Amino acid sequence: MKIIIINGPNLNLIGTRETDVYGSQSFITYFQHLQSVFPQIELSYFQSNVEGELINQLHQVGFTHQGILLNAGGYTHTSVALRDAIASITTPVIEVHISNIFAREEFRHTSLIAPKCKGSISGFGLHSYQLAIQSFLL
Repeated sequence: MKIIIINGPNLNLIGTRETDVYGSQSFITYFQHLQSVFPQIELSYFQSNVEGELINQLHQVGFTHQGILLNAGGYTHTSVALRDAIASITTPVIEVHISNIFAREEFRHTSLIAPKCKGSISGFGLHSYQLAIQSFLL
């Protein structure tokens, strides 16, 4: 099974950015942990701050992988283009957020991508990614 984690803008700063919200562990360190927890899965990781690069990555893997975990960051609430990209591919996408987007600012309560995703997981810190991977194993 091949699963890719795609992280959007500012998520390259996990571990140093707003540690009260996102924690102090870097994503690369956490990704290595995920690889050790799920050795039977071919896990890969992609991050970009550029919307078009996220769309290109979805197009590239959206017909060859069994799962995509997408944390679109701020684009979650603004990007019709990401929503259309998810709708255009056959690989199921799970929307992932580290923080509980419904406990934050009002503008974060709306996800444009959620209706095109298999499901959404938010609010469990970095563990949200592990929960999303586990859902593909059910």
